[in-house]
Amino acid sequence: MYYHHLGRYPHKRHVIFRKPDGGLYKEHLIGEEGFSNHATLAYHLYEPTRIRKVDDTPENVAPRIAVGNNFRPRAFYSFNVKTSGDPITARRPLMVNDDVIMGVAAPDQSMKGYFYRNAFADELLFIHEGSGTLHTILGKVPFRKGDYLVIPRSLLHWIEFDGDRGRFLYIESYSPIRVPERYLTRYGQFMEHSPFCERDIRPPVELETFDEKGEFPIKIKRRNEMFTYALDHHPFDVVGWDGYHWPYAFSIYDFEPITGRIHMPPPIHQTFEGRNYVICSFVPRLYDYHPESIPAPYNHSNIDTDEVLYYVEGEFMSRKHVEEGMFSLHPMGVPHGPHPGAVEKSIGQKETNELAVMIDTFRPLQLTEDAVNVEDPHYYLSWIEDSSNKK
Repeated sequence: MYYHHLGRYPHKRHVIFRKPDGGLYKEHLIGEEGFSNHATLAYHLYEPTRIRKVDDTPENVAPRIAVGNNFRPRAFYSFNVKTSGDPITARRPLMVNDDVIMGVAAPDQSMKGYFYRNAFADELLFIHEGSGTLHTILGKVPFRKGDYLVIPRSLLHWIEFDGDRGRFLYIESYSPIRVPERYLTRYGQFMEHSPFCERDIRPPVELETFDEKGEFPIKIKRRNEMFTYALDHHPFDVVGWDGYHWPYAFSIYDFEPITGRIHMPPPIHQTFEGRNYVICSFVPRLYDYHPESIPAPYNHSNIDTDEVLYYVEGEFMSRKHVEEGMFSLHPMGVPHGPHPGAVEKSIGQKETNELAVMIDTFRPLQLTEDAVNVEDPHYYLSWIEDSSNKK
């Protein structure tokens, strides 16, 4: 992201920075790609290396794969996924490949008694319901319905929902989550054609600094296993930091759609990208304004991507039988497009109020048991006009 800072830090990197009692603050570089990419320099009261206890018996959290090689269009009703627990334990993976894990969670309690870090993946949470606070060693990030929360890998944090209840889509990315390069200057500033800018990004605020000794458990996820260890002090002991590596919130309601005289392709909706995938935001917008335009999307073949749509709210011009929290999956190699009647119905329409998140992956997705348990088995028949699309 861009340069940000909170709290107190010295005038130069790697110089003496003393506490009021004369001791040194503990410098901690949090960086990507070794020392070659974005980094943040934080200053702790205690060494972040003070591990008091290690549990060497990991918990297996590997997704249970039900379909390893999918070839047909599918739809899933994620609100029917059985999920409970806190924002970590309530997660249920639905689709996975070697680049991402995507799933849903409907926590009914906030995280208590431990902190969390994903050592192998950046995380993106799309908040479908609820509000709360992402607490991190770099400060608080308040969130609300419609927010994307971007949490860089290995960032220690815990998540609190107001009233404990919430619902979100999550993506674990084995590569850094970035905004599209075409939106940025070579120096990293958002350009004028970008559908959002720095003013829409909400960085951490209100740095929390605790000077407490004891035993503080941390759960750390590495690939498909969850380990636990404990520090001998409260890990939120940072007094200040500066840099480019930090969590943030961005609201889908702040995404400004790009429109044109004729139908515009999905890249205009792109919001984030990673290795072998992109994430797009479909938001309320004016339709095409050529006098003979067809607002509905045309049939197309995803030659090299699996296309996932997560429906958030509103009416979806190109699809029938859409509900909040529904996923559709259209695999590479199989043409897809609007449902029968949608093209004719769209002609003359002036605007849409749909809200959805799209994830296109450039490697095939596998489906988990949780996904197939909430599948609409008749979805692939819904392009035949006289078929019944029963759940």
